[in-house]
Amino acid sequence: MIRTATPADLPALAALEAELFGADAWTADGLTEVLAGAGRQAWVEADDDTSVSGYAVTGPSGDVVELLRIGVAPAAQRQAVATGLMREVIAAAAAAGADRILIEVSADNTGALAFYDDQGFTEIHRRPRYYRDGSDAIVMQLGE
Repeated sequence: MIRTATPADLPALAALEAELFGADAWTADGLTEVLAGAGRQAWVEADDDTSVSGYAVTGPSGDVVELLRIGVAPAAQRQAVATGLMREVIAAAAAAGADRILIEVSADNTGALAFYDDQGFTEIHRRPRYYRDGSDAIVMQLGE
């Protein structure tokens, strides 16, 4: 079940962040700040109020929506969780009148790149040595 994230989801989101993103993970305080940002939206895939298997966070920027984060627990990967979350992101962006959705992903994250390509995103820019590990950031766009 995909639903809007609530403050009660923060511990589960922080744990999932740490598991998925390691040194680049948002802390619980950072998540609180991100989710409180003006126009920010967040969704979770959860079986109940505490079992979060995936999440997505977006932020507006004029006529663009930026996908700030999408993550799926390893045990739930390859089960269409990210696809369902992406549908929510795309529908919310359209409802907000956004012309496009932007994402940024590590060039080393081949699984994510393949997923975004399957969703119709295209590369529009590359930021050399952007991440801590020295990998490039690939900026991708859906729409316009």
